[in-house]
Order: sequence, then structure tokens, then C-alpha cells
Amino acid sequence: MQMKRVSPNVEVACAYLELTEPDLSSTAAKLIEGGVEHIAIVPMFLGVGRHAREDLPAMVKALQIKHPSTHFDLRNAIGEEPQMTQLMAAIALASIV
Repeated sequence: MQMKRVSPNVEVACAYLELTEPDLSSTAAKLIEGGVEHIAIVPMFLGVGRHAREDLPAMVKALQIKHPSTHFDLRNAIGEEPQMTQLMAAIALASIV
């Protein structure tokens, strides 16, 4: 995993919103049980649909209520980050240039 190579001391875990496990709640619980006090949630969505706009913030709010001593940081969907849009443009242009 690339993130572990760059930052070996940072705990990294994947979670899914539906249809696949582990879900966000169980992943957060496992991290918290392991001593993690700050959880950054980086939605791996290219666009901002209902999940990123409505479902995920509600889930994070529920997690904060359930785990009040843990700080949850819900980041922008990855597709909304300028670095990602620049990378996607470079990939698209590489195939035609």
C-alpha cells in the first residue's frame, strides 16, 4: 500500500458505505480500539453525489456521538481536490499527446 510506504507510522484502513464490508462504523471502532484518536475520512469518490453529500456526513456525525473522545475529520471527496483533477487531466492527455 503506497500510503504505508510514505507514512509507515500512520494507521490506514479502508471502509465501505454499502454492499461491501467492512463498513465505516466497524472500521472506526477497530481503529479506536487500537488507540487511534484522530480519524481522517477521505471519500474515494470522483464526484459529489448523495453518498458524499448526505450519507457520509450523517455517518460521521453518528460516529462522533458514539465516540466523543475521537476526532473525526471528513475530507472532501478525492475527485474534488485540485491535485486529483490535475492528475486526471494529465492521464487523459497522455493518451492523446
